Amino acid sequence: MTKCILIVDDEADVREVTKLGLEMGTDWTVLTAASGTEAIAIAVENQPDVILLDMMMPDMDGRATLKQLKANGATQAIPVILVTAKAQQSTLQDFEDLDVAAIVAKPFRPLKLAPEISKILNWT
Repeated sequence: MTKCILIVDDEADVREVTKLGLEMGTDWTVLTAASGTEAIAIAVENQPDVILLDMMMPDMDGRATLKQLKANGATQAIPVILVTAKAQQSTLQDFEDLDVAAIVAKPFRPLKLAPEISKILNWT
């Protein structure tokens, strides 16, 4: 069964490179959103298997987007993987209170992302 991934990032080039990296190594359906508001609408409608959520976005940042996703009955069970440039050990405590499956540091290698997601979520 193919998986569906939602990439949420305000930077178009990051969305595109991530999407290409995932599509090249898998048969997954990859959806993208440029904002938290767009991500919530897409997640409600498409029910992805996982959401890759950028932390630093204008308007609604990753933390606010995550809060709304977890408060919505239609999206609260979807695993979320945070993607952030601020993933140094000293700042990881800032994310301890968040209901996330994992944190992936930027920059990441797009072709290594699919196996990493599979490992995090125990997909075989």
